[in-house]
Amino acid sequence: MKSGFLVIIIGIIMFASGLVMFYSIELGQTNLFLRLIKNIGTFIGFVGMGVTLAGILLNLISKGKRPIQENFDV
Repeated sequence: MKSGFLVIIIGIIMFASGLVMFYSIELGQTNLFLRLIKNIGTFIGFVGMGVTLAGILLNLISKGKRPIQENFDV
């Protein structure tokens, strides 16, 4: 498995876990621990989006170009 696909998978997992952490806690919580989990979920979600984008770019950059084959039929 190429490293780009692995980074994409890790980024998707981070983004999904950030969504779960953010949306599992109700808005307007007064408990400090629950607000901290909600804020951490926001951070992990944003970082997951960045890691996914980095994996896509890494995958596109690491694709090898096909060599140019020139046929000189005279």
